[in-house]
Amino acid sequence: MKINYNISAMISNHALQQNDTALSKSIERLSTGLKINHARENASGLAMAKRMNAQIKSLGVANQNSNDGVSVIEIAEGALTEIEEMIQRMNELAVKASTGSISDSDREYIDDEIAQLKAEIERISATTMYNGEILLDGSFDVKGYTDNSNLKVTTYGDDVRSGNYTLTSLVTAFDAEGNIDPDNTTVTLGPEFPADATVSYGKHSILVTGSNGFEMEFEVKGAINVTAPAEPINVDITGLGAMGIQTGTNEGQELGIRIATISLRTLGIDDMNCQTMENSLKFVETLNGTLDYINSARSRLGAYQNRLEHTINTLDISEENMTGAYSRIMDVDMASEMAEYAKDNVLVQASTSMLAQANERPSSVLQLLQ
Repeated sequence: MKINYNISAMISNHALQQNDTALSKSIERLSTGLKINHARENASGLAMAKRMNAQIKSLGVANQNSNDGVSVIEIAEGALTEIEEMIQRMNELAVKASTGSISDSDREYIDDEIAQLKAEIERISATTMYNGEILLDGSFDVKGYTDNSNLKVTTYGDDVRSGNYTLTSLVTAFDAEGNIDPDNTTVTLGPEFPADATVSYGKHSILVTGSNGFEMEFEVKGAINVTAPAEPINVDITGLGAMGIQTGTNEGQELGIRIATISLRTLGIDDMNCQTMENSLKFVETLNGTLDYINSARSRLGAYQNRLEHTINTLDISEENMTGAYSRIMDVDMASEMAEYAKDNVLVQASTSMLAQANERPSSVLQLLQ
């Protein structure tokens, strides 16, 4: 029997420390609900879980972005629906003004209503907003530029590839009313345009169309006289300008929402009226193209919305599955951990009891000294 070094007490104390450490860890896991609370417990698992957690949070934000995109589309399409109703009303009025059974004074009354409808279209285009951003004024339509101040790219189709185009020559002529004179206006397209591209003219515009849906429109602001061998007019089709919606967690995972420019000029009705029967007949013909333009814009927005709704569903599934994977790494099994806690608690109590008894053992030496 020894009194200087109580080996039994040392063994009991060591066991008590180990059991108390295990009990502390179990209490920490039970109180936090996490299986990994420190990197030392599972370094690789913690690194994986933190990357997953960052992706889960990003998926949630991307989901919100996609829902915001749906809201933008719904607002824009709602405005286009109302504009289409006004175009339909104009069509009815123009047809009414096209008959010979009414007088020019009656047509003036009709034209007054059409003027009000035009003003309302312009107002809707200028005031339809989402989060302070105007949607229908061309801010989110694709952009194109030329190096001639009198020629502006107004719009181009989705099938037009971005890049540089050239107009080898362009000579404009105007009639007495200031409109483009097609008979005396000449355009020579560069090799970048489709081989079968054709040119047509509006009152103040030049439209180039070709195979595979190629369509590019220019607005002519003044006289242009560019002929070979002078430097050609350069056209830069950027393919940019659409509203970018970040629909994923990585760079480049975005959807560009193109919202068509809505104005009396793009609708082709800026200087149309029903003051005479001849003008009314022209108005009816023009409104057919106007309706096609509105329907095309609405159709594009509908396609975007369908795509975003599929994107939202995919993001929901990804977030759910990623959260499940994160949980399997990080979350503690409470039932299993509670059993571990009960075991460690009993061992701590037993170790404490044994340490107390081991500390009492040296006192039995006193019996030898009596």
